[in-house]
This record gives sequence, C-alpha cells and structure tokens, in this order.
Amino acid sequence: MREVIATDQAPQAIGPYSQAIRAAGLIFTAGQIPIDPATSQIIAGDVSAQTDRVLKNLAAILQASGSSLEKVLRCTVFLKNMGDFAAMNEVYGRYFKQAPPARSTVEVARLPKDVLVEIDVIALA
Repeated sequence: MREVIATDQAPQAIGPYSQAIRAAGLIFTAGQIPIDPATSQIIAGDVSAQTDRVLKNLAAILQASGSSLEKVLRCTVFLKNMGDFAAMNEVYGRYFKQAPPARSTVEVARLPKDVLVEIDVIALA
C-alpha cells in the first residue's frame, strides 16, 4: 500500500512529485529546500538559516504523516559548497540531538532555485 502525504505547513510540490510517501511502515520525503511555506519564497540568509528552514519543512511533513524527526532513520544532505558543512552541521545537530540518524552529505554542482542546501529523509511511520 502506498499513501501520498501532503501538508500546507511545508512548501507545495513544484513539480510532478509528492511531499512524501508512506509505504511499508516508512515515510520517504522528497528533498526539501528552504522555501517558506507562508510566502512560497526562498528564505534569505546563509546556509545556517537555510538549513533551519529545510528542517522545519521536513518536521512539518513528518508531522502530517504521523511521524517526527525523532523517527528519522536516514538523511541525505546536498550542499552547494562543502565549505558550508560545519555551519549546516551545527544547525542539523540542534534538530537531531539524541541517537541521530544515519546520514550522507554530498556537494553538488547546483540545487533547485540555486539554494545552498537540500535534505531528504526516510523515517519510521
């Protein structure tokens, strides 16, 4: 069974994809970028501010699915510049204090709307 998850508390999909899918007891989120769901605009600021917004968006999607950041098993972080790793990691650590999930972080040439960070997660439902 496959269920689409959608909430207006996170940015709406800007293409043919879902915010998240629930299947086999797991939640698979689409990659989230630092769009403020209230304005549908990219937030201003550095990678710290953008990481904070991304994680708030992910938390809203997970909450809508009946899950939470505490149930995240795996994250993939995409950074425009690996030089931003420490700043991203400091904000990320505020959201995942106890038993953090497995994670990969990769530098990419370009992200949607030229943002500095994108994150997707897999969580327990």
